[in-house]
Amino acid sequence: MMKTEILYGIHPVFEAFKAGRRKFSEIYIVNEKDSKRFEKISGLARERHIPVRVVNSQQLQGISGSDLHQGVGARVGEYPFAAFDDFLIDIQPGNNDFLLLLDNVVDPHNLGALVRTALCVGVRGIIITKDRSASPTPAVSKASAGALEHVMLCKVTNMVETIKEIKEKGFWVVGMDAGAEKTVFSCELGDRLAIVIGGEGKGIRPLVKTNCDFLVSIPQKGSISSLNASVAGAVVMYEAFRQRNY
Repeated sequence: MMKTEILYGIHPVFEAFKAGRRKFSEIYIVNEKDSKRFEKISGLARERHIPVRVVNSQQLQGISGSDLHQGVGARVGEYPFAAFDDFLIDIQPGNNDFLLLLDNVVDPHNLGALVRTALCVGVRGIIITKDRSASPTPAVSKASAGALEHVMLCKVTNMVETIKEIKEKGFWVVGMDAGAEKTVFSCELGDRLAIVIGGEGKGIRPLVKTNCDFLVSIPQKGSISSLNASVAGAVVMYEAFRQRNY
């Protein structure tokens, strides 16, 4: 039997339809006056012969486990991870690929925000650790505004070994570290690149850090010690995007 979960929110459900990577079992729509905003989703469900169940807001909150459902939910198959070995095989020589490696990012809202930015800047794949990491749950899809449904996400057991394999493919591996002397604005980020972002609080683990080619920081003023993972990630990803495209 297929394992399922409940996606919730207009963007996650709609983007899951567009991505076409999940199997839909049922759609839930709250019957309310402003039902026009659900027409695209209900239309897609009819086209694909997916049952639509009309519920009230409290019922959908109980089904989804969240009050952030925006009146829409969907019972779907679990998130489709990409196999890391297949991902490596698919990387073509000469392509200027851009990867994001997340070392123990445990906050689902940070993961969702990082995924959303990664999709915007053209990151080809995102790699997370099997343990001590946020999983791609419906809450992450909601936090990413549905971007999670489109990205290639791999789960690996050992981030250090993963970095070594990525280096063999010709990637420069750049770690984010608040104490690094080099800044994101003084480094070349236009080549085949993998950016490593550490978890909340402790950052990149020491062994992972030593396997990066170099470390970079984000210059800042003021009394706050550092940016959170998703904001720091957005800064470095967009600096790389700027160098690659402008």
